Amino acid sequence: MLPYAIIGAGPMGLCTARRLRQYQLPWIGFELNSGVGGLWDIDNPHSTMYSSAHLISSKTMTEFSDFPMAASVPPYPNHRQMKTYFDAYADRFELRSGFRFNTRVTQVVRDGDHWQIDTEHDGRHERHAVAGVLLASGTLHQPKRIELPGEFSGERLHSADYRDPALFDGKRVLIIGCGNSGCDIAVDAVHRAARVDLSVRRGYYFLPKFVAGRPIDTLGGKIRLPNRLKQWIDGGIIRALIGKPSDYGLPNPDYRLYESHPVVNSLFLHHLGHGDIQPRPDIRSVNGHSVSFADGQQAEYDLILEASGYRLSYPYIAQHELNWQGAAPDLFLNIFNPDNPNLFVMGMIEAAGLGWQGRDEQSHLVALYLHQRARDTHSARDFERAIRAHHSERCDGGMHYLTLDRMAYYVHKPTYLSALKKHQRRLRRDLESPLSTIVHSAEETA
Repeated sequence: MLPYAIIGAGPMGLCTARRLRQYQLPWIGFELNSGVGGLWDIDNPHSTMYSSAHLISSKTMTEFSDFPMAASVPPYPNHRQMKTYFDAYADRFELRSGFRFNTRVTQVVRDGDHWQIDTEHDGRHERHAVAGVLLASGTLHQPKRIELPGEFSGERLHSADYRDPALFDGKRVLIIGCGNSGCDIAVDAVHRAARVDLSVRRGYYFLPKFVAGRPIDTLGGKIRLPNRLKQWIDGGIIRALIGKPSDYGLPNPDYRLYESHPVVNSLFLHHLGHGDIQPRPDIRSVNGHSVSFADGQQAEYDLILEASGYRLSYPYIAQHELNWQGAAPDLFLNIFNPDNPNLFVMGMIEAAGLGWQGRDEQSHLVALYLHQRARDTHSARDFERAIRAHHSERCDGGMHYLTLDRMAYYVHKPTYLSALKKHQRRLRRDLESPLSTIVHSAEETA
């Protein structure tokens, strides 16, 4: 039996490998770096991590539920602690031996019902025949560059290039973009730069990391409120705690809370309020070191840093194979391709609070489906019909998400997890008892 190929040994690739192994499905993994962890390994030359980076969700909302982080790890771990966690996960489930490290996937092409993968390692090129491909190479690799209206004579970088705040020493800095990375980097810069300005075009919601001594994402009751009511209540609490963005010189959002990913940062507004960071509107023109803004103001800068996010990219496979529509592939549950039944996109998902456990639920569903499909069960055939009719199942939970590139694969966490669990239950209906015992035993020892 041909193996399934997993591309990437970051957290998504690791839990995918674990679930395939649990269901006794053969697999081979390919990883560009020398070890596991993906972008959380800052020593990985392909990582987009920076030295001050921490989780923006708390560890209890992010960790794998059956592999919790150590009690000594703080509520918001840094990248080193996350790398240690993923190393321990790979060791616990004996996953390293299945991956070929320092190996670049150069091309993935269809070969009838199967696939061929071309790789490069130490200058050697190889071709691998595989039963199917699970793309787990992540969503934060191709920087989304900004077209400036003019020519800038100073230093210009993207947040993907940023590692250490020493970069800012004595410089006049303009950061473009007010997402989580932009705000983190602005806070880094205030301690080293001569001046820090931040250009922002639209409004954002800002949340503190802690409320009443607890991580903000751990608060809330067990009763699920209707979306509009939750938005109204949570929005009121946030305004009472920190005020409106316009109180700090920023534009107010023209959308409701949670319709775009909020900024979770306890220090950014603090520094705005103390004048350490100067908010600026959109850029009108650039000439040499001079930047003119939409409000008519002008300033001189030594460094422009673009915190403008990333474009979704799977450069080793043709977009038409992924049913690419607009900014992202159009897939059932953001995973399953109605036209390519042996091709799966793993981890192309964003949702507030989904964490690694939500992504593990993805990999569990895929592995369970592949096992059942190999046995040609009724449940597998039913699931394939659902994949082909994938537009009948939306996972936005009735939310009106902004039509931004980075929101193209955003889902409503409770709705999405409910859908994954529903299909897992249906696929389990005709599990044979011998394998059911094996699977149960694997989960018990996990």
